[in-house]
Amino acid sequence: MLVDFETLPNESRVWIYQSNRKLSDEEVAYIDAKTRHFLNEWTAHGANLEAGFEIKYNRFIVIGLNQENASASGCSIDASVHFIQSLENKIGVDLLDKMNVTFYNGEFIAYKPLSEFKKMAKNRSVSKNTVVFNNLVNSKAEYLEHWEVPAKDSWHSRFLA
Repeated sequence: MLVDFETLPNESRVWIYQSNRKLSDEEVAYIDAKTRHFLNEWTAHGANLEAGFEIKYNRFIVIGLNQENASASGCSIDASVHFIQSLENKIGVDLLDKMNVTFYNGEFIAYKPLSEFKKMAKNRSVSKNTVVFNNLVNSKAEYLEHWEVPAKDSWHSRFLA
């Protein structure tokens, strides 16, 4: 059951899928429509799942699930991954590779393989104050407060001197 992302409780589980490139407005509209349809139909063991989503910066798909009423099961999580894979295939983007880093480079959002981000850290092209997107947050509250953070406050800090 699709709900407005804003209405989800802060304890809701979140999954963040980052695109390897900025999405066009047409692609965002397509993703929006397909995600609305998927979340309206998303169930776990026959129970409707109360879920919402938002698309941030034409680059991130954030799905939130209120687990107070029903939690995602293995099958429902598999269904969501298959849904994301279908978006990847249709649009020609990578949304599932967690070994990439997205961060602010001035006013722009940059996307680099982890190996390249490590080199940039070694060369001091990025610093502990570079704002990164911590896509490992688990709850809506963490997403709202700890998603866009200085690298020193996220898992990225291990690569910085």
